[in-house]
Amino acid sequence: MSTTGLPFDDIRDLVRSMPGPDTAARHAARHREEELTKPSGSLGRLEEISEWLAAWQGGVPHVDRPLVAVFAGNHGVTAKGISAFPADVTVQMVANFAAGGAAINQICAAYDMSLKVYDLALEIPTDDFTEGPAMDERTCAATMAFGMEVLMDKPDLLCIGEMGIGNTTIAAAIYAALFGGSGQDWAGAGTGLDSGGQSRKAEVIDQAIAFHNGHLSDPLEVLRRLGGREIAGMAGAILGARHQKVPVVVDGFVATSAAAVLYKMDPHALDHCLFGHVSAEQGHIKALEAMGKVPLLALGMRLGEGTGAALAAGIVKAAARCHRDMATFAEAAVSNRD
Repeated sequence: MSTTGLPFDDIRDLVRSMPGPDTAARHAARHREEELTKPSGSLGRLEEISEWLAAWQGGVPHVDRPLVAVFAGNHGVTAKGISAFPADVTVQMVANFAAGGAAINQICAAYDMSLKVYDLALEIPTDDFTEGPAMDERTCAATMAFGMEVLMDKPDLLCIGEMGIGNTTIAAAIYAALFGGSGQDWAGAGTGLDSGGQSRKAEVIDQAIAFHNGHLSDPLEVLRRLGGREIAGMAGAILGARHQKVPVVVDGFVATSAAAVLYKMDPHALDHCLFGHVSAEQGHIKALEAMGKVPLLALGMRLGEGTGAALAAGIVKAAARCHRDMATFAEAAVSNRD
């Protein structure tokens, strides 16, 4: 814990003290891959995933308790007309999740994954970031701490997603602050904006960057000034998972912005993460490339809700199952290479 009493110092301490991978478990997984009944390397990236799982789980890779955690937040900047839908839709969609009617409910059912949705004070939107910081430091840090609590369910694979009308604008502003560029470089269609709506969105992002100019060199300041509660919650969940040695699958454009904050604090902060898919949002591939990350899927999706992460988790489950349950050459009495 920090001695200064500043909320963000506790977060910085957690980033500095992140555990690393279990190299012995990774080497053991690599050795087993060489003994399984297949040509070496023939399962391609599935073999890399099984080694990654082993390194972060500290043993034989497994996915028996996967959890999809969806964080929901509202944003004051939606009053600027940067979304095709009103802010009320966030509350309505959270109710739809609870009723089992959303796309993420169906994907979780198809892949036998648990789903939890976290309502982050939807009745209290963050402040309009063109007029002041979206959150104060205490609120942002407390929301990150809340995000860490998803690990209390002890998942062995965590998928993070979000719901929040207006949050593609929030994510685009975060990327512009972290990686440079203008609103036009990062703003996309979001929930279906026309070209005029996208131009307005880009202008709002530029206004926010100009307003907070001089305060955006610290990634945590970027998060509190430009971010939202759902993004802070996802960042906290990623950081908490690292300390609990739980591998993470990150969803699309908005979820990746939460990961990007941690990446800018320490490029190794995301070593325990996979990126589930590349969104149809124009800025997502640029953000992934800036961090040197290669997504598992490219399906033209831009829904959010953790849908891309949950689909990718099915691949992670298959990788773990192949590694654990395939026979070795010796067990199957199959001749190995000379």
